[in-house]
Amino acid sequence: MTSSARACYDVPGYWDLAFSDETIPEADFLEAAAAEFSPRPVKSILELGCGGGRQTLEMSQRGYAVTAIDLNPSCVKWTQRRLQRRQLSTSVLCGDMADFSLAKSADMAHCLVNTFRHLTSEQTARKHLQCVAAALKPGGLYVLGFHLLPPDAAEIDCERWTICKGTTRVTTTVRVLNFSRRSRIETVRFSLKVTTSRRIIRTSTDHRLRIYRADQFRGLLRTVPEFELIGVYDFCYDLSESLPLNDILGDAVFVLRRSTSARRRFDLETA
Repeated sequence: MTSSARACYDVPGYWDLAFSDETIPEADFLEAAAAEFSPRPVKSILELGCGGGRQTLEMSQRGYAVTAIDLNPSCVKWTQRRLQRRQLSTSVLCGDMADFSLAKSADMAHCLVNTFRHLTSEQTARKHLQCVAAALKPGGLYVLGFHLLPPDAAEIDCERWTICKGTTRVTTTVRVLNFSRRSRIETVRFSLKVTTSRRIIRTSTDHRLRIYRADQFRGLLRTVPEFELIGVYDFCYDLSESLPLNDILGDAVFVLRRSTSARRRFDLETA
């Protein structure tokens, strides 16, 4: 039997399975960054754009007090159920990551796997960073991961991979449909083909994502004095391999720290 869902995020369990190979490397990197850069032991974590909760669950199981936010109600409900089954008292909220506040400040925040690029204007991206800074304690860390676009990168691209778990097979296809360096927007189609012992599920969602070159992200950071850039890495999640923020970098992971003064540091710019 074959069935279709309206969007990939309407099947958050399968969506999370598609990226499940990244869960442990991401979580290990978060812990390593906390140990290296945090002025205090990290006990509380804020996750922006939690999706189906794979990282929310992982960090909760590692003993952190996690607060997770996602705009999609299906993802929020799915994540809440996963946590309840494991008797984890994690707070999962439905909200806009460019317009939120927390009652209690966190030691660390993270937003990985391109979620940040769903904020398609400079204004909303800036508001997001300001909201995150306000939600962190002084000296708190923000780990932000997304793809930069080097000037000579191909504009139209397609990527496909398959993840299997038991009798479930999820094939993910990511295809760039259109692209504009001038507007800094690309439309990307995410498609899932889920094969189980009983049925095949096909989903497809088109997303508008903001494009960033290294200098464009650097320029955005200059407008948010609440943060200083203290480390640049890639999707290998190796804390020993610090990288320059330049036009060669594509898969980028930034470690930001909430400033305790207006003084900024951009010593990790072009080498």
